Amino acid sequence: MDIATLRKDHADHWMKACAIRALAMDAVQAANSGHPGMPMGMADVATVLFEKHLKFDASAPKWADRDRFILSAGHGSMLIYALLYLTGYEDMTLDQVKNFRQWGAITA
Repeated sequence: MDIATLRKDHADHWMKACAIRALAMDAVQAANSGHPGMPMGMADVATVLFEKHLKFDASAPKWADRDRFILSAGHGSMLIYALLYLTGYEDMTLDQVKNFRQWGAITA
């Protein structure tokens, strides 16, 4: 199967993964700090994981039976922030993403 077919057959996934990449590039560039490679490279994997496999509901962050996703590579934290923003997690706004690595932001 070629990329064009995958893009057509899974358009929603493709757009979300591209959004993660764009958010990672923009946030790291604006902060003049960080490394966009990991979130960009893992965008497809993370999108499939969060949408198809993890028990996760952004509107219920304290749900006791949710799955936990642990990202041990701190330099890839923008992946988590982008996923939280794109899945609708209330406390992760676009402004918080824009304030990546800025003093006082939850994305610092």
